[in-house]
Amino acid sequence: MPLHPEIAKVLAAMSAPPPGPVDPVVLRAAEEAGLPPLGDRQPLHAVEDVTARTDTGDVPVRLYTPAESEGHGLIVYLHGGAFFLGSLETHDHIARALAAETGLRVVSAGYRLAPEAAFPAGLDDCYAVVRWAAREGGPAGWDGTTLAVAGDSSGANYAAAVVAKAHDDGFDRITHQVLYYPSLDLDFDENRYASLRENAVGYGLETAGLKPFNAFYLDSGADPDDPLVSPVKRPDLTGLPPALVVTAEYDPMRDEGELYGHRLRDAGVAATVTRYEGAGHGFVQHFSWIPEYHQVFTQTRDFLRRD
Repeated sequence: MPLHPEIAKVLAAMSAPPPGPVDPVVLRAAEEAGLPPLGDRQPLHAVEDVTARTDTGDVPVRLYTPAESEGHGLIVYLHGGAFFLGSLETHDHIARALAAETGLRVVSAGYRLAPEAAFPAGLDDCYAVVRWAAREGGPAGWDGTTLAVAGDSSGANYAAAVVAKAHDDGFDRITHQVLYYPSLDLDFDENRYASLRENAVGYGLETAGLKPFNAFYLDSGADPDDPLVSPVKRPDLTGLPPALVVTAEYDPMRDEGELYGHRLRDAGVAATVTRYEGAGHGFVQHFSWIPEYHQVFTQTRDFLRRD
């Protein structure tokens, strides 16, 4: 189907990015400036900022509690932003929606960003927060049931890498992985996937922007041939937790996400792969107010409730 008309309208009104190198400080400030005030955000039973004290150091996290309870199943959520953008604030609305729709407590991780923090600092923070959250009766209030790891875009990259690290470490408490339009292959040769050519221009995220936006991470020591950097390159996916892989029709990174989902299935992992028609990269972050795209949260709820 064509690009959703509401998305097309927003893209048409966007101004061209400023010329010159990508400036992380400027882009971060622009993201934070457009956030809604606290009173306009989706209400929950409780939202609390705490510090996860981990083996890698202190990591800021935000706990989203949908209803009062002595214990909770958990979603550890890792925000996107090409490894140098995004924060607890910019993705607050996604965490709130996940908590409200699934009934699970959401643990959103404020991991360290490139280029200030070199690889693997951000990944280490994400993994450490999952281990911190998985202490039964601990600070996150995990009740020993669901422990999902979810992320969007580069956050989904971290989510896939975290579940792989956990598997290799013999840490078997993660029950699900949820990947929204994941960035799973940081080799940006456009000949690798048809979607890099088909969706190269005109849909928000453009193929030509992938290298400069991800350069902060790659230049910090992340090797695209390392499966912890490009999780789709992991040779053996057996034994990983069930996956929900959500892709967007007009996303340059669509095909690498779908390939990962299909490879999971081939490895015997229960994987649901859903392409949202008419959507582009980032639709969960920017366009979940459109009813047909808000369904991603109910789909996530249903996926996490399966046996």
